[in-house]
Amino acid sequence: MRSPRLAALELRRFGRGRLPRAALAALLLLPLLYGALYLWSFWDPYGRLDRIPVALVNEDKGATADGKRLAAGDRITDKLLRSKTFDWHEVSAEEADRGVEDGTYYLSLRMPSDFSRRIASSAGDSPETGALQVRTNDANNYIVGQISRTVFSEVRTAASANASRGFLDRIFISFSDLHDQTAKAAKGASDLKDGIGKAKKGSKDLADGLKDAKKGSAKLAGGIVKLNKGAGDLETGSRQVADGTQLLADKVNGVAADVRPFLKDNGKTIGDTARLVADSSKTVRDNLDLLVKAAPTAAAAAHTAADDLTAIHRTRCEEQPVPDPAVCPPLKRAVTAADDVAAVADDVNVLVKNQNGDLKKLRTQLTTLEKQAKALAARSPHLDEDLEAAVKKINALNTGAHKVAKGAGQLHTGLGTAKTGSADLNTGVGKLKKGALGLDKGMVRLSDGSTTLAKGLGDGVDKIPDYGKKDRDARTEVMADPVRLASQSLHSAPNYGTGFAPYFIPLSLWVGAMVAYMLIQPLSRRALAAGAPAWRIALAGWLPVAGIGLLQTAALMSVLHWGPGLDMAHTAGTLGFLALVTCCFAAIVQWLNACFGAAGRILVLALLMLQLTSAGGTYPVQTSPGFFNAIHPYLPMSYVVEGLRRLITGGGLGPVWQGCAVLVAFTAGALALTALSARRKQMWTLERLHPELSL
Repeated sequence: MRSPRLAALELRRFGRGRLPRAALAALLLLPLLYGALYLWSFWDPYGRLDRIPVALVNEDKGATADGKRLAAGDRITDKLLRSKTFDWHEVSAEEADRGVEDGTYYLSLRMPSDFSRRIASSAGDSPETGALQVRTNDANNYIVGQISRTVFSEVRTAASANASRGFLDRIFISFSDLHDQTAKAAKGASDLKDGIGKAKKGSKDLADGLKDAKKGSAKLAGGIVKLNKGAGDLETGSRQVADGTQLLADKVNGVAADVRPFLKDNGKTIGDTARLVADSSKTVRDNLDLLVKAAPTAAAAAHTAADDLTAIHRTRCEEQPVPDPAVCPPLKRAVTAADDVAAVADDVNVLVKNQNGDLKKLRTQLTTLEKQAKALAARSPHLDEDLEAAVKKINALNTGAHKVAKGAGQLHTGLGTAKTGSADLNTGVGKLKKGALGLDKGMVRLSDGSTTLAKGLGDGVDKIPDYGKKDRDARTEVMADPVRLASQSLHSAPNYGTGFAPYFIPLSLWVGAMVAYMLIQPLSRRALAAGAPAWRIALAGWLPVAGIGLLQTAALMSVLHWGPGLDMAHTAGTLGFLALVTCCFAAIVQWLNACFGAAGRILVLALLMLQLTSAGGTYPVQTSPGFFNAIHPYLPMSYVVEGLRRLITGGGLGPVWQGCAVLVAFTAGALALTALSARRKQMWTLERLHPELSL
């Protein structure tokens, strides 16, 4: 009998009553309990977080930053309430703690009273970290705690970025202010450079001028020394003059009383004599022709007159103890005039005698004599008055001489002080000269430094950024959140259920095959008794379960697609791959049951557990202990999970083809082992007739 007929005979048993038919129907729908219902139960848990009660405590009192009111706690609270991330309940801190403890709330989020103040401090001189306080209780639900950490991490990041924006905006504004101030400083440095250039020229002129001033002060000091010496001599001389004028004044005043009466009494005689001389001179001049004859007589007369005047002068001026200063000078002049007349007369006489005299010269001399004699004759009536005027002048001269002496003393004293001052001036100018030279050198260095400063500040202005409001906002946005996660999934699963479908679908199909062989015999007893070929017996026991598995797969995938909404990147490929999976699982379960009997069912369950723990369906297998990593490559479900992920969510199909090859190998191997078991089962033993364990 062929294998398909043997398989059909096995399935006919389920049509002999309601209970077998119900069992067959339940068998077809059993994978839905593991697949559809399980996946449906947590198909999209993150989409329903707004049903989770969470306590929200806002104790923030706000703060003031840069003259603006900051209420970070209120802002975050408002955003959270509008976000519907959780089922938020605004409560007090005590109620939140109590609720997390007794399970009323899965967790709590608390913003302390100084939350805004700490955030505002980021823009100040002493920044502090603001702390959002989250409290969980894993005794209520561990997964909720894990989800909350992810959600609150995003809340913390958003709050930190918001706080950073204020701080960074202030920095960028400071950059702009620094740029402007540095630009002003650069302009000031340029002006300073120009001013220092002028000052440098001025300092050089000052140094040159002080060099000349030093020479001048040295000359001045030397000159004042000489002046001081001269002033000393002047003081001495002026005192001597003053003493002399005083002596003269005393003598003149003493003689004046005696001389004046004489001059007054003899004024006429003096006048007559002077007129006589004048007339004589005129006569001689007019009578030059008679001069030769009259020369000896005139010379004798002139000598007589001169002797008379000399005698009068000797009597009044030389023989007197105190000469009369008012009389003696005029008499002296008269004596001189008379002597001159006598000399002229002698010259005339000599000229006459020699007969070669210069008559023209003689006339000139006679004219002079005449004038002098007339002058004397004219003044003779007033000689006493002239004497009185001369006395007054001498007294005035004496007074002036004393004043000159006093002034000379003061001048000498002042020049002594000036001498000391000029020496100090010379020393000070020397120091000024030295300082000016140092100033000139310093101005050279200062000029070089100001040039370097101006250039450095000019270069610095170009290097300091000057951000406008738009540019500043853009940079603040970037700096506040410099590292954004550019998350891009090549083949993303839209929800939690889609991500776990590759794990739970093969689980349900394995369970379906496992339960199917609880109702269907892995090896047909009739075929064994009839002595049919072993490979036919194996196929006859495998085909019914494989057929049921295909129906289970169709039912499961239909429900998942039209129910929760499972979308597959490769629908036909997924269904074909699952058909191969069903046939493979049926062959493996058949072999375990055929080979080990009742114990095989336990091995089927144990093998299921090993596959579930080593297939990497939830966490990557690398995160599991070494034992599971070791058995991972040798179990079929490992390849099934990997292949289904590529077929459902997309991606390269290499793992799919590899999985197909592995599944075909497992299927063929399991059927071969089942056929070997069938051959062995064709030999009946007492142990088979009375098994030790029956399930």
